[in-house]
Parts: sequence; structure tokens; C-alpha cells
Amino acid sequence: MRCAIVPPHVLRHVAEQHSDEQVRELVQRTLSLDHTQRGTRAAAQLIAEAPKATAPAAANRTIHDAGHKETLPGPTVRSEGGAATGDQAADQIYDWLGVTYDFYNAAYGRNSIDGAGLPLVASVHYSVDYDNAFWDGSQMVYGDGDQQIFATFTAPLDVTGHELTHGVTQYSGGLEYQGQSGALNESLSDVFGSLVKQYHLGQTADQADWLIGQGMFAAGVHGTALRSMKAPGTAYDDPNLGKDPQPADMQHYVDTDSDNGGVHINSGIPNRAFYLTATAIGGHAWEKAGRIWYDTITGKKVPTTADFAKFASMTYATAGKLFGVKSTESDAVREAWSTVGVKVT
Repeated sequence: MRCAIVPPHVLRHVAEQHSDEQVRELVQRTLSLDHTQRGTRAAAQLIAEAPKATAPAAANRTIHDAGHKETLPGPTVRSEGGAATGDQAADQIYDWLGVTYDFYNAAYGRNSIDGAGLPLVASVHYSVDYDNAFWDGSQMVYGDGDQQIFATFTAPLDVTGHELTHGVTQYSGGLEYQGQSGALNESLSDVFGSLVKQYHLGQTADQADWLIGQGMFAAGVHGTALRSMKAPGTAYDDPNLGKDPQPADMQHYVDTDSDNGGVHINSGIPNRAFYLTATAIGGHAWEKAGRIWYDTITGKKVPTTADFAKFASMTYATAGKLFGVKSTESDAVREAWSTVGVKVT
């Protein structure tokens, strides 16, 4: 399943409500491209096991310029160790791929997205004013945005961290992209996308903004980011975008047939559980809370159809294994899931 940073319900609202016909047409084109891409990459998200590493741990980045076409990857404009191109988008993504690689390697000893030195490939300037960025199962792809609603997809580091984490989940056994397992898939990408940014900025849990996609919106849009892990449902409220629909607890869980059963909506519940865990533990969130989540998903025991309760219980068990059954960390995990209405067993 192709995973994009901007969910379809947001794009549909813009396509239906924006007063500018040109913007509506551009967003509708993005939706059509997303639908086509989604249909051709459905098999990539479930990979049982990553290959064994064949090279020393080191980033291997290649940036391509799609040239506003829809044929990927496009001509190579920068390879690992090469000089800056002068293209802000290309150079920014070269840097962000490196930061994400360094995060996973330094924090968890992971050699690239697959754990085996997978080359990191990205294409910028995809299509014409394309309103999204996505991981297609093998590479990152970035549009330039329409400049009326979406100004950039390359500037926010957490967008790259989020999308590359879909690859980490993919190579860790996968989570079916439907319903609660799909919302967990999206939440994991938000969790580690935020942690990549926190690591890069050297922030503690209480210093972080816990926002995903801050800086993505064009001037005049009423919103701070695409999602808030700290306060789901508060990231934006704009006539063209609609209001952020994410619930913060199970009492407000959204039953829907759209967006693969609301994978981008209900991810707010496990997102808040992680935020509560991280802030209760304190310090750098990637060191303990992140380690609990990382060890859980990479332990290859999470069922591909896991629901929130199953994953919650597994994170609690992981915390107990790492830090002790009655430890501060273990108690923080249990309390966080309880606060959002998910029972830990």
C-alpha cells in the first residue's frame, strides 16, 4: 500500500470546498494520482523479513528530479557524497534522508530502513503542483504543492521521517493498512517522524511540539500542522481543509469506510498514548518510550492485523522486559493507554 502524508479526506474536502477552481482541479488531480499509485503498490507493505546486511552501516542516498512528470524516478541530480545542487528541494531531502538514517542508526543500531543498508532514494518535483509526499514501497516521492493550501512537503523533517518509517514497518513484518492495524501503521510513522525531529533538535519530551507537518501549509491557512500528537483534533480548522477530525480517545473513535477505515483519523488515539508515555517518562523520548515502541514493532511478533488493545498489551510487555514490570516506564505505558481508553492485559 502506497502511504502518503496528506490523507484523502483532507484532499477531498479541498477539492469540494475551495473557492478557486484551479486549486480544486489540482487537488482532484492529486487524488486521482494517489488512487492510481495506491492500486499498483498494494503488495509492498507486507514483507516478512529484511535481507541480511551486506555492507557497513553508512547512508547511501540518491536524489532524482522528476521534472514535474509522473515517471519515476527521473534523472539523478545528487548521489551520496556529491556536492549540493542548488535546488532547495533536492538538497533539503538529501539532508533529511541523512538525518533519518542517522537517527535510526544511532538510536536503535538500525542500518537503514530495512536494517540491511537499503539505499535511500527520493524523487522531488513530482508531477505539476502535486499536493502530497509518499513512500511507494521502495523510494520517497515529493510534490511541490499548489502554493495556495500546501506550500512545501520537503521542508518539514518529520514528513520524511514519517514516510521512511512506513518502510521500517514494512520491513519489520508489516501492519495491514486497514482499520485499527492501519491506524497503528500510521501512528508508528507519526511517532518516529516526531522522534527524528526531536533527535535532530536535541529536544526532550517536554520541549517538543509533537506536531506532524508544521510548516506544510501556505500562508493564510488556519492550522499549525497536519496532526497533533499531544492534542489530536486541534491541528487545523480551516474553511478549505475542514476541521481536524482526529479523536483523542476510544470514546470518540470514528467508524468509517473511507480512508481504509479511518487509518489517518483514528491514529490520533495511539499517537496520544505515545505522547502521554513519553512525557510521563521524561527525558529524550527516543531513549525509553521510543525504544519500547521500536522493540515492540521490530520483534516480529506483532500480528499484521493487530488492534489497539493487542499493540497496547505488547508495548506494556516490552516495557516490563526492558525496564521491569513495576518500573516507572512500565507504569507510564499502562497509564497512557488507559487514559485513551485502551485496556492493557
